[in-house]
Parts: sequence; structure tokens; C-alpha cells
Amino acid sequence: MIMLRLPIALLVMALTLAGCAVGSHYQRPAVDLPSNYLGTEDTHINGDQVVLPPDWWTLYGDATLDGLVAAVLKNNADIHKAIAMIEESEARLTEIGSNLLPEINLEASSARSRSSTLTAQPFPPGTPAVSSSHRLALSTSFELDLWGKLRRASEGARANVLSTRYAKDVTALTLAGTTAQLYFALRALDAQIAIATQTLASRQDTLTIIKNRANGGLASALEVSQAQGASADVSLQLRDLQHQRTLAQHQLGRLSGNLGATFAADDVMNLPVPAVPPVGLPSTLLERRPDVRQAEQQMIVANAQIGVARAAQLPTFSLTGNFGGQSADLVDLLKGGARIWSLGLSAVMPIIDAGKYAARTRQVEARQRQVLADYQKVVEIAFTEVADALVNVQQTSAALADLQVKADAASNALRLSRLRYEAGYSGYLDVLDSQRAAYAAAQALVQNHQAQLAYSVDLMKALGGGWSTATVP
Repeated sequence: MIMLRLPIALLVMALTLAGCAVGSHYQRPAVDLPSNYLGTEDTHINGDQVVLPPDWWTLYGDATLDGLVAAVLKNNADIHKAIAMIEESEARLTEIGSNLLPEINLEASSARSRSSTLTAQPFPPGTPAVSSSHRLALSTSFELDLWGKLRRASEGARANVLSTRYAKDVTALTLAGTTAQLYFALRALDAQIAIATQTLASRQDTLTIIKNRANGGLASALEVSQAQGASADVSLQLRDLQHQRTLAQHQLGRLSGNLGATFAADDVMNLPVPAVPPVGLPSTLLERRPDVRQAEQQMIVANAQIGVARAAQLPTFSLTGNFGGQSADLVDLLKGGARIWSLGLSAVMPIIDAGKYAARTRQVEARQRQVLADYQKVVEIAFTEVADALVNVQQTSAALADLQVKADAASNALRLSRLRYEAGYSGYLDVLDSQRAAYAAAQALVQNHQAQLAYSVDLMKALGGGWSTATVP
């Protein structure tokens, strides 16, 4: 019993001292950012309370888009990789956390041996030349975490798990945004194809009229050639739009894991643009972005690694022990006389290491400063992305009215130029110019609406996938 008291006393003392941990506790660094986003004076919201859910793509009211995003978030290879990285980090956390508890091993051995009776030293009389030895014991080795090295390692592993989870959120948000913007591009191409098809039919009708007038001596060969060129120009643009649509369809199929996916034509103008956030949205909402949270978890990892490195310079205390039985006959293995046990405490401390451990500490401290710089960069980029997205949404929304007026005016000018040409008051060149202007104005209107939708997606992504006026402090 006296032999047991010293190791037990040392163990109690070690557990008492284990409350301290080397290294500083993590504190979120301050980043100097404006309290509000600038350049959003014309931003308005509809209603007193606006809430954007995490599945923000449902706000566009398109079942096809909803199904696409759901398929992407389920089938995309990047999502599968992100999930596997989470599982790896969780297993790593379990492995590191297990170091805080004793590891108990079961040792079993059985041996039979014969000793020589013809050695220089006389063989003891009565000792059998052939002997057996059987051993069964529990053994353990446990490092006492006096300086918090293991706890700091576990702290870093937990932060790394959160980091991989936020990384998956970043991947999901990026994929959802890319899918939505690509889908809007597909629908914009559908609208442009419809305009080009209608324009081509109109120009072909005009070409027929001019040919008939030329046959009657009322139009020149120049006007026929001009009409043919105008018709061919739209035909070429139509082919290019159809080509772009096919490529966009292929990309959506790849993202969703359905390489043979096809999509029926629809008009992008039918898709609504969700309301934008209120004026002066506080920059504190950047904390909702998964990439900002991921960067912060990496800082926690780096901070914990400093504690691990510093603790490595201090003495390491370990408890070792075993308990079991050993006997010559297997039937005697569990008897009291066969009992064996041992209990020990060891300490190891680097004395002369040529600066190795101090250098390791400087390395992790330098890495911590690097991660801090990365965090600051991520926050600044996030703030800029929100500000840019707000301005882009505002500008495209403000341009909508002017583009609509331009498209209506160009359409009316085309109608009047045709009437004047058919009545003989003006040449075909006026009609040709009006056709080009009307076609360009109609396409610009579609492209602006697509830009509105795309910029609204940028805003959703920049805000981390959702916002609510109720969360504004």
C-alpha cells in the first residue's frame, strides 16, 4: 500500500494542476469597417418586415429553379467532397480527444522454451530444462495534461470541424448562386431567342415585300440586298443564341449531376426580382457569411496550435501501469500467487534542443499572424461584395424604366418607318435603321432584367444566404 501512495498522490496533484492551459484564450480580432454600407441612398424595401430564408432561391417563384438547386446540393461532387472533409475532421477530433483519457490494452502471451544443460555454468539441479510461461495483463500509459497541450489540441480540432462545416456551407452557397445565375442566363437566352425569331420572321416578310416592289419597279436592287443582309444578320445571331443556350443547358446538367438534362423554353421576364435589404444595412451582418465564420475558426485553430507548441517546451508527465497474472501453468494464471502489477510515473523535459522547440513556437505564431491577415482580407472582401451588389441592384433597377421607354419608342419608330416607306415618303434605309434599333432595345431590356436577377443573387451570396430586418440591432 505504501508503494501505491506516492503515484496516487502525484496523480491527484497532477489532476489539480491540470486546470491551467498554456497559451492565450482566443478573442475575436477587431476589423475596422464602416457601420453602414455607402451608396445605397435610393434603396427601398416593400413592407415593414422583410425576411430572406436560407433557401433564398425559392423567392424567384420558379419550380424548375427550385428543383435544380435541390439536385445540385444533393448530387454535386463538390458537395460530396465537402461532406467527406467534415467526416474526416470529426474523426480527427475523436482521435485527438481520446488522448485526454487513458488507453488500456490487453496483453496476452504464452511461451514454451528449453534451456541448455551443457553450458559453462552448471545447470541448477532440479530445474527442468523445458519450461512454460503464460501471461495475461492489462496495461495503460496516460500522459498527464498539466499544461493543457492535449486540451489545446482538442480545441483546435473542434474549431477545424466547424471550419469544414462552414466550408461546406460556402460550397453550397456558391453552387446555389452559380446554378441560379446560370438558370437566369438560360431563361434570358430563351427570351432573346424569341425576340430574334420574331425579328427574323418580320425581316423575312419585309424582304418578300421589297422583292415584290422591286419586281414592280418600286424598289431597287440595293434595297433587296440590304433586306437580305439584315435578314441574314438576325439569322446568324439566332444561331449563336441557340448555341449559347445549348452550352448553358449542358452546364446546368453537369452541376446537377444529370448530364442529359433538358429544359423547356421560358421567358426570363416572368421571373420577379426579390426586394433588396433596407437602407444602411449594418456591416455586423457579415458575421452570417460562412466564409467569414470559416476564417474565424481557422484563427481559433492557429491560436490553439500556439498553446500546443509552448506546452511542448515544458516537462511531460506520464503514468504507466499494468495489472494481471503470470504463471508456468495456464490453470494457475488467475490464482492470487500469479498476480503481477506495476505503477509508475515518468517525466521528460527537453534540456538541450538547439532551439528546436522555440523555433516551432515561432512558426505557429507566424502562421497565426498569417491566418489573422486572411481573416481581415475575407471580411474586407465580404463588405465590398455586399456594397457592390447593393449598388449593382440599384443601378439596374433604375435603368429599367429608361430601357422600357427606349424599347417602346424604338418599336413605334419601326412601325412609323415602315408606314412611311410603304407610302413612299422615305427610303428603306430608315426602315433598316429602325429595325436595328428596335431589335437592340428589346434585347437590352431582356439583358437588363437578367442582370437584375444576377445581381440579386450576388447580394444573396454576399449576405451569406439570408437576412432579416428583425436581426438588425
